[in-house]
Amino acid sequence: MNADRHKRPRICIVVAAPLTLKAFMLGHLQALARIAEVTVVADFGPEDGAFPWPDAITRVAIPIARPIAPWADLLALLALFRIFRRQRFDLVHSITPKAGLLAMLAGALAGVPLRLHTFTGQVWVTRAGFMRSLLKRADRLIAQLATGVLADSASQRAFLIDQGIVAASKSAVLARGSICGVDTARFRPDACARERVRRRHGIPPGDVVFLYLGRINRDKGLLDLARAFAEVGSRHPDAHLLLVGPDEGNLRAELVRAAAACAGRLHNVDVTDRPQEYFAAADVFCLPSYREGFGTTIIEAAAAGVPAIGSRIYGITDAIVEGETGLLFEAGKVRQLAQSMRTLAGDASLRRRTGQRARERAVRDFSSTVVTAALLEYYEKLLAHHAA
Repeated sequence: MNADRHKRPRICIVVAAPLTLKAFMLGHLQALARIAEVTVVADFGPEDGAFPWPDAITRVAIPIARPIAPWADLLALLALFRIFRRQRFDLVHSITPKAGLLAMLAGALAGVPLRLHTFTGQVWVTRAGFMRSLLKRADRLIAQLATGVLADSASQRAFLIDQGIVAASKSAVLARGSICGVDTARFRPDACARERVRRRHGIPPGDVVFLYLGRINRDKGLLDLARAFAEVGSRHPDAHLLLVGPDEGNLRAELVRAAAACAGRLHNVDVTDRPQEYFAAADVFCLPSYREGFGTTIIEAAAAGVPAIGSRIYGITDAIVEGETGLLFEAGKVRQLAQSMRTLAGDASLRRRTGQRARERAVRDFSSTVVTAALLEYYEKLLAHHAA
């Protein structure tokens, strides 16, 4: 990519929620800002002004609602079209479904030469009927409007090709997968953080902590996890379940009921700006999801030396090497999940061994520096091919 400041490429990244940028794109943005003129578009609010955004990044606030909202969506589409025509970007890159549909359509109408979308999981996988068909058609339209498509795991890319959403020739995966990789210096084993978090929640140092960290909703399989924990906790009185994340599905009360007699060892945290400390405090990470593009939290746990239990679905199967860095079970099968939890709860040496292998794999294959370098190389090839 030409780093001449007079010929620097102009790149625009479009997401719906600023949290997507904060959680997944900061490392990419810092690297991109050194070699390109970068604009980010999101539904920024006043609270985002105090966030330490990378220098030289231009932020543009456009309300992009996650739910279907025809009038608001039309206004957002027009706003994107105007900025694309005015700024004449070389490349527009969208992430998340609504941002992808609006940005790819506006980019095509405005004549943006390179239009890239990243798929990070398919909402329609867990839907049925008309809504499944509608959302699936929207993903197919995004892929048709884009000049290039990224998937954040090899198994997700294979699924999208098999479903007729994307073409093999038009799609790719960065490095070994993941949208951003993991900062292995930030996410690491940390005895002090482990002790601090456990003390905060009244968890004894030697007890076994199962952790889920992410959005609290039904698609993540958390009711399955709470039911499995009820079984595991009845056999292992030293077992705890720690749930960290915003309750998008209003599930907290239902999760407590599902945990039954073990609800006293179910610990809830709404939000945290230090997820690395919770990973360090855990013994096993659990992601019993019904849909997932990759499972970044599994790799973050791995970097902290924590093995994972995950459902055997596309995306998660890229993040866990079964029997080496964690265990897999069939999505929705509570008994299988409980058996996997019992296996790790009762074998500290297995937890240490799989955790060490998980850490080694995260450092080797999923470092954020590796994924950022792969994204820059991908951009470079797109821009060079367009310029040729």
